[in-house]
Amino acid sequence: MANRQELQNGADAPRLDAVVARVRGEYSEMPGLRLTCAQASRLWHMDVSACEMLLEQLVQEGFLRRTDKGASIAAPTTRTNVW
Repeated sequence: MANRQELQNGADAPRLDAVVARVRGEYSEMPGLRLTCAQASRLWHMDVSACEMLLEQLVQEGFLRRTDKGASIAAPTTRTNVW
């Protein structure tokens, strides 16, 4: 899918957006998904270093969080009921 240079290259911004959307979609569709960087790299066919950058970006955004063992999981969301 993408390597480090592709993730940093502004010309590949649409492709990066597609990768980020796919990762977000996978975690949203599978709430219990727990992946190490190596597992995520294989799943999304990404270079390990590019995958590390992507996962770290999603952690910084608050979409993902890291477990004590280094896996990435979806951050809990809070929902408010509007009645």
